Amino acid sequence: MLVNSEQLIPGCILIRDVKGKTNQPLIPRHTVLTTEHIVILQKFLIQKVDVSKKLSNGNLYEPKTMMQDTKKQVDNPIDLSFQEHYHYVVQQYKQLFEGWQNGLAIDIPTVRDTLVPLLERMEDISDAIYTLHHFATKEDYFFHHNVAIAILSAYLGYKTGYVKGEWLQIGFAGFLADCGMARIESSIIQTNRSLTPEEVVEIKKHPTYSYRLTEKLPTLKQAVKQAILQHHERMDGSGYPLGLSKGKIHRYARIIAVCDMYHAIICERVYKEKQSPFKAIEILQQEQFTKLDPDVVYTFIQGMTNFPIGTRIKLSNNQLGEIVYTDIKKPTRPMIRLSEQQEEIVALQNHPELFIVDVLK
Repeated sequence: MLVNSEQLIPGCILIRDVKGKTNQPLIPRHTVLTTEHIVILQKFLIQKVDVSKKLSNGNLYEPKTMMQDTKKQVDNPIDLSFQEHYHYVVQQYKQLFEGWQNGLAIDIPTVRDTLVPLLERMEDISDAIYTLHHFATKEDYFFHHNVAIAILSAYLGYKTGYVKGEWLQIGFAGFLADCGMARIESSIIQTNRSLTPEEVVEIKKHPTYSYRLTEKLPTLKQAVKQAILQHHERMDGSGYPLGLSKGKIHRYARIIAVCDMYHAIICERVYKEKQSPFKAIEILQQEQFTKLDPDVVYTFIQGMTNFPIGTRIKLSNNQLGEIVYTDIKKPTRPMIRLSEQQEEIVALQNHPELFIVDVLK
């Protein structure tokens, strides 16, 4: 079966040699393709290859329809804008996840090469952190979510004061936290409706699956593995899969829990409308007294609402304005000067019906 190299996934089996510029095959037939093989094919501008109709695990291979906006392979993602780099990593995550679905082991060097250059752009992340949800699409929410959690978790680790090695590890944990979803039926992950009770039970197994996929990887630190297993635990013991509480939950997992909840609230999904980031932060403030670590929530809110005076915003009634004062005790409820009435100042603390829906660049 002749397919485009962009349609390949790990586990595809070559049935014909891929020839380079020499007489020696670039990749010989019968090779089971890995992510590295696919990258090589794309770097050598190999357009089409002949592969088996079955994958290495025996499943039928169904090439996905190529998107019109498929991006070309990038030699050095750091040369891209931050948003382009983000989308590049989302596509890489999608390819990795398809490999995990087909039974391939997690390749930590590949994950590191994919993720670390993006996380190291901390200055760009700081500038884009509030608008990160605008990058996502509801159709590919799952793949965007995991990349965004890696970014948000690393950023929160950075704001908490962890050294670079640690906040990178926290980002790793966020990136791999949902890898166990590869063991769940795709129809459940990609559904466009609310889950049934039985499907919810199955989804709640994914932290355990994620841990099983990572527990024997020698290059992954134990703290990262714990965070992967515990990222849905809650401070009051109401989380899963172990029902842990307070001091029994690893500090990395507490960070990922906040970032996971925040991103899930602010992103539009096929069966759920998005909330504004400021609304999401107010929800986190409510949850900090029961389910979330209040210290982590406090640091997250300070990092997400540190807007300078003059920042332009849009309110829930569609009025535009700019921030003129922020009370650090109520950072989601600043004082706003309305654009159309230059002398009118609105104190959002006195108007619970209003909230900021967007920050305008």
